[in-house]
Amino acid sequence: MREIPVYVITGFLESGKTSFLRDVLESEDFADGQKGLLILCEEGIEEYDEADLASKNIDVISVEQPEEFHKEFLEQCAKHYRPRRIFVEMNGVWDPKWLLEEELPRPLEIAQVITIVDGSTFPVYLNNMRSILSNLFLDTEMVIFNRCTEEMDLHSYRRTIRGLNQGAMIYFEDDQGNPVDPGMDQPPYDLEADVIQIEDMDYGLWYLDVSENPKRYEGKKVRFRAKVMKSRRFDAETFVPGRNAMTCCENDIRFVGYVCRGKFAGDLRARQWIWLTARIQYEYAREYGDKGPVLHALSYELTGAPETDTVYFN
Repeated sequence: MREIPVYVITGFLESGKTSFLRDVLESEDFADGQKGLLILCEEGIEEYDEADLASKNIDVISVEQPEEFHKEFLEQCAKHYRPRRIFVEMNGVWDPKWLLEEELPRPLEIAQVITIVDGSTFPVYLNNMRSILSNLFLDTEMVIFNRCTEEMDLHSYRRTIRGLNQGAMIYFEDDQGNPVDPGMDQPPYDLEADVIQIEDMDYGLWYLDVSENPKRYEGKKVRFRAKVMKSRRFDAETFVPGRNAMTCCENDIRFVGYVCRGKFAGDLRARQWIWLTARIQYEYAREYGDKGPVLHALSYELTGAPETDTVYFN
């Protein structure tokens, strides 16, 4: 049975999903006459030309209520319309977990999840709808911020997404669809110091930057305050120094840190606070199952907890 790829385009109302999908459906990759189905889960100001889509062999159907949109509905659509691919313009306030995190009935398969964000209204949504925002970004593969200007704090936008989903690709566009390059973010600490001192308030920024910009940190020494995390799965010389981090709301607080190797690991207890000095190397770690930042401990000092235990990614 041939798989039917499902492309999910999500985002809040008036974020630009319809304009984006129109461009996709008119592109060489998809305007090839193969049978398609477009499922609309909300209606904005922008509309589709259904006659034009019909000429491209694409059917259009609408779903008005979230309880109407489920696995059985998709399965029925596949049987009735017999599409070779399905596009879903998702309602950004509907809970997408069943669609993105659960296995769909064969032959349906999620091919790509793209989140469209209006850069001009993102800070407002971040301040007022944090928990809903986290649902938009957790399982997406690509985030496109449109209507951006160079005056916007695009580095902050990127940190927010990276805090929720480090694997997502992030792009910025202006109101004409042209790329906007925010440049490389300059951290608030001295990258040229013999030992880079990371203050408590900068841990979240450093944590994300280490992952994104390995050339900056390869072989560098760093010093920061962290809580010790241990696991029975670690060997005697391995622990994770890190912090509790929050991106959107209290429900998404989690411990974040990088694998650390050190001969004194056995002297440390879980949940102790230490000032750690370590060298950063990028190498394969079985704990990651891949290559990533690994800290090689040089020294430590016992200390107390900081005034604020939780760090933020935005």
